[in-house]
Amino acid sequence: MPIRLSALTSVLALATAFPALAETHFARTASFPTPLNMAAGEDTARVTSAEIISASEDGMTLVYTDSPLGVIGLVDITDPKAPKPLGNIDMGGEPTTAQIIGGKAFVGVNTSESYAAPSGKLVTVDLASRKIVAECEIGGQPDSVAKAEDGSFVAIAIENERDEELNEGEIPQMPAGFVVKIAIADGVADCAGLQTIDVTGIAEIAPEDPEPEFLDVNAAGEIVLTMQENNHIVVIGADGTISSHFSAGTVDLDGIDTKSDGKLDFTGSKKGVLREPDGVKWIDADHFATANEGDYKGGSRGWTIFNRDGTVVYEDAGKLERAIVATGHYPEHRSKSKGTELESIEFAEFGGTPMLFVAAERSSMIGAYDITDPANPVLVQLIASGISPEGMVAIPARGLLATANEVDLVEDGLARAHVMVYEMTEGAAGYPMITSEGAEELIGWGALSGLVADAETPAKLYAVSDSVYGMAPAIYEIDASQTPARIVAKTIVTRGGDAAQKLDLEGITLDGKGGFWVASEGRSDRLVPHAIYNVNAKGEIKKEIALPAELLAHETRYGFEGIALVGDVLWMPVQREWADDAEGQVKLVAYNLETKEWGAVAYPLEPKGEGWMGLSEMTVHGDWAYIVERDNLVGEAAVVKKIFRVALADLVPAKLGETLPVVTKHEVRDLIPDLKALNGFVLDKVEGLAIDAAGTGWVVTDNDGVDDHSGETLFWSIGTMN
Repeated sequence: MPIRLSALTSVLALATAFPALAETHFARTASFPTPLNMAAGEDTARVTSAEIISASEDGMTLVYTDSPLGVIGLVDITDPKAPKPLGNIDMGGEPTTAQIIGGKAFVGVNTSESYAAPSGKLVTVDLASRKIVAECEIGGQPDSVAKAEDGSFVAIAIENERDEELNEGEIPQMPAGFVVKIAIADGVADCAGLQTIDVTGIAEIAPEDPEPEFLDVNAAGEIVLTMQENNHIVVIGADGTISSHFSAGTVDLDGIDTKSDGKLDFTGSKKGVLREPDGVKWIDADHFATANEGDYKGGSRGWTIFNRDGTVVYEDAGKLERAIVATGHYPEHRSKSKGTELESIEFAEFGGTPMLFVAAERSSMIGAYDITDPANPVLVQLIASGISPEGMVAIPARGLLATANEVDLVEDGLARAHVMVYEMTEGAAGYPMITSEGAEELIGWGALSGLVADAETPAKLYAVSDSVYGMAPAIYEIDASQTPARIVAKTIVTRGGDAAQKLDLEGITLDGKGGFWVASEGRSDRLVPHAIYNVNAKGEIKKEIALPAELLAHETRYGFEGIALVGDVLWMPVQREWADDAEGQVKLVAYNLETKEWGAVAYPLEPKGEGWMGLSEMTVHGDWAYIVERDNLVGEAAVVKKIFRVALADLVPAKLGETLPVVTKHEVRDLIPDLKALNGFVLDKVEGLAIDAAGTGWVVTDNDGVDDHSGETLFWSIGTMN
């Protein structure tokens, strides 16, 4: 089946265009959490990972490295929609990369006692029996392992990595790294004939201490090698001698965010930034591409196509990062260093089209390019991955792509590490579901935590962002009549002409006068007050309403998670129980704008499971108040992500301090099936619900500003609300 890919549409100079909808795209078919590979009785609460990933020659089995457990994990993808665990195999050290030749996996394993005394081995695993059949010492700490296309040898980058705590991470730090080649015949590694390739004395930076990072082998048996810390690239001939080498060079960056300051400001620039490439892949006999992650001096936020002689054929210079910004996946907390942090790269031909995949580790996204013309790559899709994609493998014969996502947040009660599988599919991509692409200027956004509909125009909505961007809180205008929905405007909330800093906006409603009421969730330990603000259409705060003492006397950090206006009364759901609440009940707090009186009713929560239970949104339509109730769990552990409704007639507040009447709730919709629609893991934070002028319900999730989060924002319609 030929792949048909569309060209990019153009936006203003600072905003990289987002791809037009393609007729063919990669759709996620499954997400496989790595704890599934643990044996019965093992402690699944241990941290695990999926780092570098490869596929068997028939494309039916995935093999990933898991350094926290010291294993390789195997996954059966005979049915790519239903991966099956095949278990873990202990490597006796820290596995870095596995390459599969025939029925054997050849695994680089780090066994170093220290940075100063590095060691490692090549482990051979028989995949049929899942047994280790051979091991050999390789003389140092391995990083990347690559294989010849004909399976005749493997090449290993012996990094002998530096100690980042020593000398502020500066190199040189001995011993030096090198490259080894090991011949493979009939599934047996010829370790006795191991060839050591010296790469000292050639880099401009610390030539005595090369630190080989990643390598790849082309059809002619030539090896391309990146030395990230040295900012150098080496081409090694089929005979094992260096045929060329050159500095990876520098790049000038414009239109980037350079400060980790709680703002999304893409007007900065950096000049002469070292590329410091990590991942590298040959794309034909004369060209290879690098993902320029950066290290301690670099961070060029882009990727590059080089000619084998060192000539730059194409430089991304941050264009992929700006495309990612439009999808809400930008990690603002990484702005001071390496931004989206492009790290790994994969190449394959799908249906005759040469395609390059570039993984942005900190944004958890994959840029998919048509590189028919290496000088003019075309971004055809942005693919959402799990948290921190570390490795990718393409299986073009089956139309598949798989990613290994290394971060496991089990200790924080959040998402586990995952392997994700994608299949080339006809039709328009289902993600992103909301984007700022097409706006007159590049709009950075994320952490959408509250939603309200325009009173007159269907599919016109407004959202607020929470404390992740607390130095520049914002209101976003959304046009949901398009697919994906478009963020068309961003208004910074201001006080006295300056951004109203340290607001944690969790709810928004119309004030009936062209402006908004917004609710800010406070944290006394950070000197952020619980409060309500009236904001005009320009974002200017015109009025602040502080909570009364009798309410604050019982406060916790979990405050208002929404706001709705009913007549003259503002209603604010409190996320979790405060000190004076009965167990399993939370307040719906009322404030009468005319009489200035406070009151509340009690709302009964669903029974708690493993995590907590709370509220995260409230909106009003017809005779009902609709409320989002959820647990704080993710993935298969998630149980409650639901919409309930309460009759407005029951919202009769008692005075604070009195016994609160308990309202009756009615379940409207279980949102977990919706959250599984894109075959990712179930996200935690459903935080926005609005019902528009046509009676259509809209829901949005909060992506936490891409901090300990995949960055995915799900935005969808739940149909007509009766």
